[in-house]
Amino acid sequence: MTLMRDDEVSASATPVEAPVEVISRGRLVLRRFRRRRLALAGLVVIVLLYLLAFVAPVFTPWRYDDLDYAAFLSAPSPSHWFGTTKIGEDVFAQVMRGLQKSLTIGLLVGVISTSVSAVVGATAGYLGGFANRVLMWVTDLLLVLPAFLIIAIASPWFKGANWLVFVALLAAFNWMITARIVRGMTLSLREREFVLAAKFMGQPAWRIIATHILPNMASLLIVDATINVGVAVLTETSLSFFGFGVQPPDVSLGTLIAAGTGSATTYPWLFLAPAGFLVAFVLAVNLVGDGLRDAIDPSSGGGR
Repeated sequence: MTLMRDDEVSASATPVEAPVEVISRGRLVLRRFRRRRLALAGLVVIVLLYLLAFVAPVFTPWRYDDLDYAAFLSAPSPSHWFGTTKIGEDVFAQVMRGLQKSLTIGLLVGVISTSVSAVVGATAGYLGGFANRVLMWVTDLLLVLPAFLIIAIASPWFKGANWLVFVALLAAFNWMITARIVRGMTLSLREREFVLAAKFMGQPAWRIIATHILPNMASLLIVDATINVGVAVLTETSLSFFGFGVQPPDVSLGTLIAAGTGSATTYPWLFLAPAGFLVAFVLAVNLVGDGLRDAIDPSSGGGR
């Protein structure tokens, strides 16, 4: 029998440590997000809606403003997939056109309003003093103004103008509450050790806000952005419903829902098609927002 020396026994008994995999924050967030099946389903729905809105009109012979004088209020058929209106317009082409406008307006308003609230709130909270007083005075002033009424009054003035003006109007009155929340969180974060260390190292205020303050409230901002997207789409739909949003001859989901409301029971395809796409988009955005929140902040309700 071969005897082993003590140093050989200790060496063979010592387990070999496996190399530790270093995962970046982005990959970790992506891995957590991929585990959220509802969030993935919502993301798929958003992508499919965008593809459908911009690609499907290529495969239909009808434009949203074309008239078929041989089909008035006809039910869905192979020639008109979603039926026609009372003057012969193709409902499918109109819904796709309205989906393009509503989705784009909603996403732009969500991103712009959340960005403005983050910049204003973080700047006021970190700088304090005169900047804080001025920014919060403007925020409080806009909070007490009736946003829906002001947008409704101002919208006809821009009739015929670029639809981006309407986006600016919606975003201008959709950031104030989040800005105050961001300011309160910034007042707490600016006293933390890593922020003080960056300040003592001579980093400028804008860099500290961008690299140390805002990333620590990313969960809030993402949830706020998804909520703002849904609110913007619903606000645009409401304004268009009352005739203050997208103006004819252009269409949006709001104008289509307004036109089909009176015929919801007699000619349901006029109402159900735009309303169904609106509900699907808002629900998908909220699912994606919940998934991103849990992926970025595992301590939130659904994260693990």
